[in-house]
Amino acid sequence: MIKRILLAALALALLLIPSVVTADNAITVLDTSVEIAFPIALVFNLEAESSADIVDARLHYQVDKINYAQVASEGWPDFVPATRVETSWIWDMRKSSLPPGAAITYWWTIKDAAGNNLESPPAVVCFDDSRYEWRSLTAGGYPEKSLIFQGKGSDLTLFWYEGDDAFARELMNACEEGLGRLTQDIGTSPEQPIKIYVYASASDLQGAMIFPREWTGGAAFTEFGIIAIGISPGQLDWGKRALVHELTHLVVHQATFSPYGELPIWLDEGLAMYNEGELTPNFKAYLEKAISEDKLISVRSLCSPFSTEPEKAYLSYAESYSLVEYLLDNYGQVK
Repeated sequence: MIKRILLAALALALLLIPSVVTADNAITVLDTSVEIAFPIALVFNLEAESSADIVDARLHYQVDKINYAQVASEGWPDFVPATRVETSWIWDMRKSSLPPGAAITYWWTIKDAAGNNLESPPAVVCFDDSRYEWRSLTAGGYPEKSLIFQGKGSDLTLFWYEGDDAFARELMNACEEGLGRLTQDIGTSPEQPIKIYVYASASDLQGAMIFPREWTGGAAFTEFGIIAIGISPGQLDWGKRALVHELTHLVVHQATFSPYGELPIWLDEGLAMYNEGELTPNFKAYLEKAISEDKLISVRSLCSPFSTEPEKAYLSYAESYSLVEYLLDNYGQVK
């Protein structure tokens, strides 16, 4: 009996909760929830009612990324005009995908037949990969000389789900050291917050992508300030170099973002290779062989995307490293 009374009281309380949004008591928004079907779709739900038929409802959304101008996109859900409508708009990621952790600000505008208008307050949803139980680590203790993030209010957060705290700390230390080298060598530091998602394997990472390539092991989503990479605890040494490589791409892109042109490929890749540390023996071998046989690739050719042929690709990366090393050794950071 007591249980029934409590349930009845709860039901009455729910009925007495004020509407989420109203416009002069005419239009009431009852629900603006979002369902995340990672990595396939985002489903934006709307439930609203009015004293007159609702004749127009549209979703407005902005993705949190660096851009030349802030542009709001629109989604038009299908529904039959009525005094109470329930509808959804689906963002199909097969048409324009988002990386894990991307943030979207969204709001609804609604009109009814009596001329009433309503705009819901903006809300934020993150396109999180909920298939895993993520843990997080935020950067701290930067080298004093690096001046990373000083006065910029930015941060660096690493998310991972396999491996202990020491594994994550090792990766974060590599990131901090890489950022310190970037500041020291070329005077560049992060200008926006950075999020790094460390998947436990390349296959796990590829499962977070709509159309992955079979060789994909890491990706820098430069406009979003997000890196997704597959590193198992047993791949720590490789993982630290690969992570610094992608992090360098992201920071350099933030520093050079412009509508007037991009860096040549050799400079972008050369900076990333150089910031990893000393050139590894296998890359050195390709470079030395090309020098001895007089088969170096021209710098002009290295301005274009690198060859998909393994030997030419390795040589392209090695030459790019050598070019950046030469410039820094002979001309220094300022020039």
